[in-house]
Amino acid sequence: MGEEKFTRRCTVSIIKLISRAKRALWARESRGGPDAGKMETCSASVWPRLELFLLGALQAAPPGKLSMHYLRKMACYVRTRDCCFPRLSWHMWRHIACGKLQLPEELAWLYFETFDLLVPRTVEEKLEWAEALSQSLTPRDLDRQRSKLSVDTLQFLLFLYLQQLNRVSLRVSLIGEEWPSPRSRSLSLSSERDAKISSQNKNWDDQAHLTFVQTHLAELLELLVDPGELSSSSQTVRDSEISADALQALSMLLEGTMSNGRTIHPLHRLLSRAPLQAMAGYSKLTRSYSLQQLQSWLRQVLTLNPFGMSSCLRSGKKLAWALQVDGAMKRAKIARNTHTAPPGSKVVLMSQVYKQTLAKDSEKLAGANVKLHRCSEAFIYLLSPLRSVTLDKCRDSTVVLGPVETSVHMQSCENVRLVCVAGRLAVGCSTRCTIHALTPTRPLLLPGNTSLTLGPFHTHYPSLEDHMASVGLAVVPNLWDQPLIYAPDGPSTDAACYCILPPAQLCPMVVPFLMEGDTCEVPGGIPSAYQQALEERQQRVHDWQKIVKDSHLNKEKRRQFQALVEQKFHEWLLETGRRQELDSLLLPTVTPSNPTCQSNPTHSSEHSLQHLKAPTVS
Repeated sequence: MGEEKFTRRCTVSIIKLISRAKRALWARESRGGPDAGKMETCSASVWPRLELFLLGALQAAPPGKLSMHYLRKMACYVRTRDCCFPRLSWHMWRHIACGKLQLPEELAWLYFETFDLLVPRTVEEKLEWAEALSQSLTPRDLDRQRSKLSVDTLQFLLFLYLQQLNRVSLRVSLIGEEWPSPRSRSLSLSSERDAKISSQNKNWDDQAHLTFVQTHLAELLELLVDPGELSSSSQTVRDSEISADALQALSMLLEGTMSNGRTIHPLHRLLSRAPLQAMAGYSKLTRSYSLQQLQSWLRQVLTLNPFGMSSCLRSGKKLAWALQVDGAMKRAKIARNTHTAPPGSKVVLMSQVYKQTLAKDSEKLAGANVKLHRCSEAFIYLLSPLRSVTLDKCRDSTVVLGPVETSVHMQSCENVRLVCVAGRLAVGCSTRCTIHALTPTRPLLLPGNTSLTLGPFHTHYPSLEDHMASVGLAVVPNLWDQPLIYAPDGPSTDAACYCILPPAQLCPMVVPFLMEGDTCEVPGGIPSAYQQALEERQQRVHDWQKIVKDSHLNKEKRRQFQALVEQKFHEWLLETGRRQELDSLLLPTVTPSNPTCQSNPTHSSEHSLQHLKAPTVS
């Protein structure tokens, strides 16, 4: 038995020596050998994928137990346990997170569920999963359903490491704004710190993504190395290797193209080309890459994402349907890269939309990641199936969204009304905002929120149910009123940051556009308590109308009464800001110089209300 072990060890050592010699030869040839020119022409560009950073990294500081020290231990642990490798089950992740890392179970599920939202699935699979969850009436039933889930272990390790993107930076804190800031009068010290961190999130910043990968590349690769390749202190050694199978996990994070190529490939497919394999230190004998050589090659080819926000702002196409006129709306900036970007990297940016109503149902929006930035006193209707939506630093606005496949994130907003159907809802650093949501996951309340109101989804448009089906969102389960307050390192102190909308205050919302489709009511209906309140209000209206009818007013009295009611109604429109919303729906006069115009600034003429006509969404 001892001889067999010795022979096997010698064989492995010989294979490694041969592999190392071949790599040295390839490296020498690439520097100046006869095939050096050929190698140079087979170069590549590799960049961080937008979607993982945008949707995968929670926009708040992570728990301390997700540091590299603990993830390194987890990487060794999962390779030696059942139900952990190559796929990690929910029960084993819960055991690791709660038993080893001392995380709350709801936080462990949050990370597992967030990662699972990013896993590609068919619409049928998503709807079947939603149906199974809706039939789980007890905690035991729910746990039984969750136990059926598993994730790719190495990809999940990289996902957990990626949470460091929005980690607390002591250096940034030291050189940042003066402390205490004016906000500290209304927030606790810990909330102030968390709010500042949250407001500096980097999820949309492609330069930050590149810097993160370049800075942490060694540790990212280390998580993919087999424990047998590590030293006794769990550190990588000079001749450590990464298997070709393990490298596939890195394709979740990186993608690229050959030089001057147009086709985009995941990293492992890009490295299926022999010249690139040689540069990256691939050995056919061991079917693995030299860790040192792979890292060196990646540092040479890493570049900024050509489909990121920077590129979209620099060379993206302007949306023809956005109104650009002199005056208050001249500063609006709206651009997209949906005509060139691959799925997952499609971006639409709408910035500084001011006192304007925008409405769109278009293929240009379908499947796009949308960012609404610094919009003010605006009414925005994006009635298409979307991939994700971010509202950043918006105020005094109403935003109505079509079904959002992954997440809607509201950040640093004030007095915004948001109406959405979404796979996940997250809110951070926002105040006096009202959110009407239909979501199968618990709304995530990040640090820094004050005076939030959560209400049921209360609107519809004709093609809503078709759009929901296209992204795999069902009407059940609907957890809009069960928020999760994010508290990674202890009990939450923000329990009073939100309230549930009282039933008496719900007013159904009408989407004021003509569209094709069959949906004629709120999908899934309105919760019974709210429906009862609506019926009681409707009954009061009928009672009031009956009183007016039975009063037997003469013609003059009726005219005076009608004028008084209209006067009070107009006063209410002005006081609540509804007047601007109604006036902006008027069809503009189309001229040859502005043929795409379909909304207009606020009017001052009271007579305009009598001619209100709902425009058809383009």
